[in-house]
Amino acid sequence: MIASVRGEVLEIALDHTVIEAGGIGYRLNATPATLATLTRGAEIRLYTAMIVREDSQTLFGFADTESRDLFGLLQTVSGVGPRLAMAVLAVLEPEALRKALAESNVAALTRVPGIGKRGAERMVVELRDKVNLIPVQDGPPGSGAAVTPVRDQVVEALTGLSFPLKHAEQAVDAVLADQPAADTAAALRAALSLLGKNR
Repeated sequence: MIASVRGEVLEIALDHTVIEAGGIGYRLNATPATLATLTRGAEIRLYTAMIVREDSQTLFGFADTESRDLFGLLQTVSGVGPRLAMAVLAVLEPEALRKALAESNVAALTRVPGIGKRGAERMVVELRDKVNLIPVQDGPPGSGAAVTPVRDQVVEALTGLSFPLKHAEQAVDAVLADQPAADTAAALRAALSLLGKNR
């Protein structure tokens, strides 16, 4: 099991990054919020989860161990695979996810594209007690500034998540009009929430 990767950021794409460590380039799938903390050419450490399937081996990268552990916990719920677990973490930060589960806030969980009311209720029942067993991360996760302006980066991330360009632009514009000082991660969560309501 590969628990973390440390090295130079070679590539930052919509849904993944490539980090060179020991002469090998590792492709790590990551949330837009994590990718926003990376800078090409910088040295970074990402904590990882490795998912091995019959036909693939995939690495998922996280800025902190709390997010990685929550990613693993989410997949213990029936019907939740790696892709859906990443979508949950893209919409809800660890603290917001803990709060939603602790307070049985089904509405917050259904803002995640792909999770309906029944799925959200199942998550609450199965994870409400387990989520507190995962240590809370101290201090802010990751560091570094987004290379492109917030609007462009969030629109690009949303289109990478299969939202139509027009819808993505409208959602981001609405979010930034309401929260002009929002950073990339906050704007992305708000836009995903808005798009989830309109689906």
